[in-house]
Amino acid sequence: MGSLTVDSKNTTEHQGVDVQENVLQKHVAFFDRDKDGIIYPWETFQGFRAIGCGYFLSSFAAIFINAGLSGKTRPGKFPSLLFPIEIKNIQRAKHGSDSGVYDSEGRFVPSKFNEIFNKHAHTNENTLTSDELMGLLKANRDPKDYGGWLASYTEWKILYVLCKDKYGLLHRETIRAVYDGSLFEQMAKEKASAGKQNVASV
Repeated sequence: MGSLTVDSKNTTEHQGVDVQENVLQKHVAFFDRDKDGIIYPWETFQGFRAIGCGYFLSSFAAIFINAGLSGKTRPGKFPSLLFPIEIKNIQRAKHGSDSGVYDSEGRFVPSKFNEIFNKHAHTNENTLTSDELMGLLKANRDPKDYGGWLASYTEWKILYVLCKDKYGLLHRETIRAVYDGSLFEQMAKEKASAGKQNVASV
């Protein structure tokens, strides 16, 4: 997909986010394609395809994400072979070895977000290189939390591959946008727009 530029309007809106709301729900809501509060594997697949991911990555994400999060978001319920994720309980699926930008209630923590760049953005204060990203992941690792390590690595590497710029930099505003899900909406719009242009040029 290449680099993605998040406009200044969105950046301004981000700065006014109410930190008391469950931003983690907004982060995943894009993948609830029918807006019924539940995300099924096929919706995860459709969401990843909509933001420009290939069939293999979209299929992997659907299996990995739904199988890993379904049971955690359905406390007290029998396991389902459809692996639904209930958005209202998404904070229960928060894994270890993460950045801490979401708290235990799914709220956005500005100080933890700023810490990402204060501690790891050595080349440019508002971007992360591939090496700096790996430094972030290693610094966040909890001892023997192998599942958390894998989840964090997968999430950040997908973001980096899809959204780095032509210089291999992942920008602050892009990372901020992914936390409330607005990045996914913008990526889907850009992909749809590019598709229309390609059709028009045939």
